[in-house]
Amino acid sequence: MHQTATACAPGSIGNVGPGIDIVGLAVAGLGDRVTLTRRSGTGITVVAAGHPDLPTDPARHSSAIAAAAVFRRARFNDGVDMVVEKGLPLSGGQGGSAASAIAGAVAANHLCDAKLDTISLLECGLEAESTVAGHHADNLAPALLGGLILIRSLDPIDLVQLPVPPQLRIVLVHPAQQLRTSTARAALPEMITREIALTQAANIAAMVAAAYLGDLALLGRSIDDRIAEPARRHLLPGFDDAKQASREAGALGCSISGAGPTVFALVDDDETGRRVGDAMVAAYQRAGVDATARVEKVDMNGTRNG
Repeated sequence: MHQTATACAPGSIGNVGPGIDIVGLAVAGLGDRVTLTRRSGTGITVVAAGHPDLPTDPARHSSAIAAAAVFRRARFNDGVDMVVEKGLPLSGGQGGSAASAIAGAVAANHLCDAKLDTISLLECGLEAESTVAGHHADNLAPALLGGLILIRSLDPIDLVQLPVPPQLRIVLVHPAQQLRTSTARAALPEMITREIALTQAANIAAMVAAAYLGDLALLGRSIDDRIAEPARRHLLPGFDDAKQASREAGALGCSISGAGPTVFALVDDDETGRRVGDAMVAAYQRAGVDATARVEKVDMNGTRNG
């Protein structure tokens, strides 16, 4: 066993347009870091929650919930101090709760040398995500594994890691807003028409085909969400104008990142990404909303120790 262990998990885009709860994409750049240190006694003490608005109660913090799930499987009962460093925004639609959960699980796995496999780590992360955000793994899986992931099933967990075209770049635009996942999920319709269901399925299939073909134009056309985006756009002032601006500036596709309020656009080079980001930020500003933009590659590594 180790005296201390640290893990860093990247942010991610949930849904990736039409793939509600079943497609996720890891994003390089910002992420969450969890450090665990053994101490005398028992139980997890959250020394630093990562943000003043996050709880220090280990039964309510995603990192601590996931770490505790690992410790139960490993029959590890030592006392542990936890320090969380949040690089991702709260309620920002960038996979923050999932990154914290997976970083907590991976750090715990290393601390007690549990040697849990990928599925077990995801199950521990899912226990945390189900408590704080909802029972879905479209952020957890890419945060752990990196890349573009299709979650075929949660019971049992069955993942498909899709190829990522190397020239793909992601523009993330974060307006000065917060949108709780519970609020965004409450806006989803309980029923959809057959036409919408078929269109959504076709777009997800096209995303998978585009990934294997390396066809960025097809991937962009596939970012066409007929379920969550229409239901949530009224919760996101400035979104419609920003999406239109992204198209005019050369984006391949654009939609809401996870539950929002962050918006993502796909492009095929850094220069176009900067142009798209600037155009989207300007559109938000015209709507009276401050926003920031960054252009990133896909994170292909996932969670790492240290």
